[in-house]
Amino acid sequence: MSPEEQVAELSRGVVDFVSAKDLLERLKLGRPLKVKVGFDPTRPDLHLGHTVVMSKMRQFQELGHEVIFVVGDFTASIGDPSGKNKTRPPLTREEILEGAKSYAEQAFKILDPDKTVVKHNSSWLGGMNFADVVRLAGKYTLARMMERQDFKNRWDEGSSISLHELLYPLAQGHDSVVLECDVEMGGTDQLFNLMVGRDLMKESGLPPQIVMTVPILEGINARMLDGKVVGDKMSKSLDNYVGVSEPATEQVGKLMSLADGVMWRYYELLSATSGADQKALREACERGEASPKDAKMALAVEIAARFHGAEAGQAAKEAWEKQFSRKEVPDEMPTFVLHASGLIAALVTSQLASSNSDARRKIEQGAVEVDGERIRDPKASLAGGSHVLRAGRHYARVTLGS
Repeated sequence: MSPEEQVAELSRGVVDFVSAKDLLERLKLGRPLKVKVGFDPTRPDLHLGHTVVMSKMRQFQELGHEVIFVVGDFTASIGDPSGKNKTRPPLTREEILEGAKSYAEQAFKILDPDKTVVKHNSSWLGGMNFADVVRLAGKYTLARMMERQDFKNRWDEGSSISLHELLYPLAQGHDSVVLECDVEMGGTDQLFNLMVGRDLMKESGLPPQIVMTVPILEGINARMLDGKVVGDKMSKSLDNYVGVSEPATEQVGKLMSLADGVMWRYYELLSATSGADQKALREACERGEASPKDAKMALAVEIAARFHGAEAGQAAKEAWEKQFSRKEVPDEMPTFVLHASGLIAALVTSQLASSNSDARRKIEQGAVEVDGERIRDPKASLAGGSHVLRAGRHYARVTLGS
């Protein structure tokens, strides 16, 4: 691609861009850019929300640029308060190392390991002495630091702010100085930290890094409202996620539950297909020349194949079509014996709901079937004998015992 085409492609799905003009100028220099993204290994499992920035990293790799995967094994020990209303407790060294190992294993399902440079920021931050830290702190003012929204909110609320939290953006910014990167990316909640890195590079006499942020991906239960995607961010705690390590059948099933309008946001943020191809597909669906369900399946299979291989992606498609398109009950499903006839208790016992309130919510939302019949009454009971329960994409066979 030409520099102009690269900027157009890399801009797709980006929220903050400081700036596209600067990126174009550096691309015109004709050398590979150094693109940095830092990851604090604070959680062992990744979901698609985490992979949004990784997909953008992969785009840079495919355009011939150098991606630097910074493992924040030092900064994770501080605890990044970004987006938090209170101090996040720092992790132990053992937790950090275990998270880093799991993170890398899953991340390389997206990134090309042969084109990725992995750096641990403990290799430069860990060697700094107290005088080095004081000099680094002297490059930024408290007033500037308090411009950060989460710090400001906590200050106004009278909540505590530990001094070590003020050092986190400086430590992350120092990473950029050491690596002399051209571009740094992160989620929208990282904008302040990325801009600090830009400022520190100026202070050090380096060309300031270009800053790009990507959206926080909404969960699979998001909906369209007045032409906009609305809903909570993807989160395991909200049970609206698609896990990177989940089976391909689970990934396809969850993605097929997306609202049609939400599907295009997932295409934009997660798919490797070009913006032009996505636009053509969307317009074809709007004209009735293509099926939104087929478009959704193509996205689901692409993502499942990314993590499990093409054969697994195709098998997951066939399993979904058997189960849902042709309304066939799976050949195998878990079996449970019930000692109470209430439908809510049956859903919890058969592990189709995590709690009584979760079971009640699923029934009221019309997500529960008994022997193929949709049930919307939370007070419903099961007759004696064996029944097939369905909650969303999951099935269980239950028998009412004595």
